[in-house]
Amino acid sequence: MYPPAVEDAKKIIHIDADCFYAAIEMRDNPALKDIPFAVGGSSTGRGVLTTCNYPARAFGIRSAMPTSHALRLCPDLQVGPVNMEKYREVSRGMHAIFRRYTTLIEPLSLDEAYLDVSSNEKFGGSATRVAEAIRQDVARELEITVSAGVSVNKFIAKVASDWQKPDGITVIAPEDVDQFSAALPVKHVPGVGRVTAGKLSAMGLQTCADIRKLEPIKLAQLFGKFGLTLHERAHGRDDRLVNPNRERKSVSVETTFATDVANGKDCLEPLPKLLDDLEARIMRADVAERVQKAFVKIKFNDFSTTTVEKMGTRLVEDDYKLLLLEGLERKALPVRLMGLGVRLTPEQKDQLTLDMEA
Repeated sequence: MYPPAVEDAKKIIHIDADCFYAAIEMRDNPALKDIPFAVGGSSTGRGVLTTCNYPARAFGIRSAMPTSHALRLCPDLQVGPVNMEKYREVSRGMHAIFRRYTTLIEPLSLDEAYLDVSSNEKFGGSATRVAEAIRQDVARELEITVSAGVSVNKFIAKVASDWQKPDGITVIAPEDVDQFSAALPVKHVPGVGRVTAGKLSAMGLQTCADIRKLEPIKLAQLFGKFGLTLHERAHGRDDRLVNPNRERKSVSVETTFATDVANGKDCLEPLPKLLDDLEARIMRADVAERVQKAFVKIKFNDFSTTTVEKMGTRLVEDDYKLLLLEGLERKALPVRLMGLGVRLTPEQKDQLTLDMEA
């Protein structure tokens, strides 16, 4: 599938609130605005940060980072507790604003969503003006800022929304998609983590234009199913529709090792970090109350994949350790990828439907 003709192009907006939890706390307590501040768990035990403001990011602090480590990077960091009900209320306000302009809204988390405004007739059908109106409405009514990306598909819109953060808007017109995506550094493609980016860089592949030089079959051999997605994204293509009715059934995180890890106890070492990341992602998606059971995913160096899950397992390290060890026994091969996740119970009808990209 090639990019649509300009006259047939979709009009997709990706809205992403700027440091959402922290922004709400700073709104309610302006004294926090100019100091390093984060929202998250306690520094004792296994507390992690859910988000932080931009002064904190200057110290290398980021979401999903253990609070204890963040305080070592910045001893003056102020950490506030999570107040989910307050954040849900602001999220509901954001979605009420979205609905003024379209009913095709696909939430990704409390603070992030795709909007399809292809059929919108406001502002002469201009998606750019709709995005700017939404940003102004949010700023005026909720007193926080959001960044927006506007383009022909979800991939380009999502990348664009991060282009001028915070409090920015980036528009990639249909005729500019090919040039924009070709110049895009591969590290900005959603799904390309540190390890994958390092592997691509070692191959001399720095931009999507470089990726285009490889045949899809080669990318699939290197990266499995994601290799085919990477091929499409490198060409600026994404045929996923904005789906208002899609319900999240699981949340997961994974890591691809720079070099294959020996099957055995070495595979247990990444567990604590992965679990921290998973807990932070669950918190951001606001699905902690729907966690049903734990699961692990293992990809061996022959590219075969196995998943282990059991009822009664919980979001605790010991349960993931048992699941992982069971999975490792299925093949006596080194491991190239490991993931942790949770399955979710069906969503209540009066809840906000959430969906998050893996």
